[in-house]
Amino acid sequence: MTHPSQTTTIAQLIDAAAQHYGDRIFLQQNQQSFTFEQLAEQCRQVAASLIAAGIKAGDRIAIWAPNTCEWILSALGAQYAGVIVVTMNTRYKGAEAGYTLRKSRARLLFCAGEFLGNYYPDLLRQEQLPDLERIVVHADSNSAHCGWKAFLELGNTISSADIDRQRDSIQGDDTSDILFTSGTTGEPKGVMTGHQQNIRTFANWSKLVGLQEGDRYLVVSPFFHSFGYKAGILASLMRGATLLPHDVFDPVKILQRIENEKITVMPGPPTLFQSLLASPELSSFDISSLKRATTGAASIPVEMIRAMKTTLGFETVLTAYGLTESCGVSTMCRAGDDAETVATTSGRAIDGVEIRCVDQHNQPVANGEAGEIVVRGYNVMQGYFENENATKEAIDSDGWLHTGDVGVLDHQGNLKITDRLKDMFITGGFNCYPAEIENILANHQGITMSAVVGIPDERMGEVAAAFIVSHTHSSDLNEAALIAWCRDHMANYKVPRKVIFVDELPINASGKVQKNQLRDTLMSVES
Repeated sequence: MTHPSQTTTIAQLIDAAAQHYGDRIFLQQNQQSFTFEQLAEQCRQVAASLIAAGIKAGDRIAIWAPNTCEWILSALGAQYAGVIVVTMNTRYKGAEAGYTLRKSRARLLFCAGEFLGNYYPDLLRQEQLPDLERIVVHADSNSAHCGWKAFLELGNTISSADIDRQRDSIQGDDTSDILFTSGTTGEPKGVMTGHQQNIRTFANWSKLVGLQEGDRYLVVSPFFHSFGYKAGILASLMRGATLLPHDVFDPVKILQRIENEKITVMPGPPTLFQSLLASPELSSFDISSLKRATTGAASIPVEMIRAMKTTLGFETVLTAYGLTESCGVSTMCRAGDDAETVATTSGRAIDGVEIRCVDQHNQPVANGEAGEIVVRGYNVMQGYFENENATKEAIDSDGWLHTGDVGVLDHQGNLKITDRLKDMFITGGFNCYPAEIENILANHQGITMSAVVGIPDERMGEVAAAFIVSHTHSSDLNEAALIAWCRDHMANYKVPRKVIFVDELPINASGKVQKNQLRDTLMSVES
C-alpha cells in the first residue's frame, strides 16, 4: 500500500489516504464530519459534477469562500479531476474578484453565499466575466445561481469509469493550482504550482513539524493562502490528522475551540499567537492539549517564542520562510533549535532545496553578509500564468527564484530575513503591495496622486499609511472619509490606517516617489 506522502498527484493522495486511514475522521466542522474514505467519495462526486458541467482537465475553477468543509471538497474534488484550482481572498471586493476571474479565465466559481454581510455573487454584478459559465453557491441557493446540493446532483449521470479515466490522466507535473500574488507593479500575478512539487514540499514540512496520525489540527490561516491550503489540507491528508477549519479570527472563540475540541496543532502568523497571549480570557480556558506550532515573519520577539512554550504550552515551535512562488516553504527551523534561533532566523533549507544570498551580480555573498535571497529546487513555481516575461524576471537561467527579499545566512545555514521587497509590508500575515493600493486609490475622483508605505503596528506588524495629494476642489476629503471609501473598494488588510494630506510628493530625478523621505516624515511626526 502506497503511503499518502509517496504519491505524485493530489488524486492519488486522496485515494491513498482513504486506503491508509480509512474510517478515521479527516474533516470536522460544526455538525459536519467526513472520514478519509468519505472524503474520497465526496471528491469523486464533485469531480463527476464538474465533468457533467463540461469542465475538462486543465481548465480553471475558482473558489471564493471562507474556511469550510465545502471549500475543501470543492478544491480536492476539482483536483481529483485534473482541474486547476484558483483561490480567491475572502476580503476581496467585486473589482478585485473580477480581476482574478478574468485573468485566470475561470469557467466556474464556487463561492460562499453570505459571509460577513456580503452576498458574494452580488459583488460581481458590475463585472464583465466572459469566461465564467456558472456560479455554485456553497449553500442551498434561493437565487439564480446553483446551490451546493443541486451541483452535486449534476454528477449522477457520470459513470465511475469516466471519473477514473479523468483521474488517471493526471501527471505529477500537471498544474494543480494558481494562487494570485501581488507584485511591485501592483498587478496580481497567478503563481502556478504542480501536484507532485506540492506533495513533496509538504511531506517535508509535515515531517519537520512532527504532524502525525491522530493530531487535531485547527486551521485558522485562510485556505485561499498557500499555507492554509497546503500546510493545512494537503499535510493533514498525508499524515492522517483531523482537520478542523476555522472561518473568522476571534481569539476567544479560538481558545474555546482549543479547549472543547482538544486541538494539538495550530500554525499561524505571529499576530495569531500574540493575540492569544494578550487575551484577558486566556487563563479561563484549558489549552493543555496544544503540542505543535509553526509561525514566520521577518522578525519575531524571542520572548514570544518562549511564551508560546511556557504560557500556551506548545512542545514544538518552529519558524519558516517561503513564498507563494516556492509552494509556500523554503526554509524551516528544526525541533531542538533554541528559542533565539527560532525567533531570529527562519531556519535552514528543507531537503532538496538550495538557498543562497547573492549580490547584484548574482554571485553568492559570504556567510554573515546581506544579499538577495534566491531559492532553487523542486518547490520553485512552474511560472506565472500566461506571463512569460514576469516568469523570466523571477527565475533566472540557472533555475534560481529571485525573491526580492534580503537576508543573511549564518555558518549553520540558518537564514535571517533582514529586509523585504523594496516596498512590500506584511499586515497580519497578508502581503501588502503599495502599488496595488495606489492603483485603487487612483480611482478616487478627489485624488491627484498617492503614495503608500508601511508603518509599524503593535498588533498587525505593519499597516498602510497613505500620503495623498488631493484635487483643489476636494475640500470635503478628509482622513475619515477616505478610509471609509477604501473599506468599500479594497480588502480590509490593505486599507490605510493613517492618511496624511500633502501638497506634493517628494520625487527624484527619475520621476519616482522617494518613499524613504515619506517614512522619515512619519517618524518625525510620530516622535
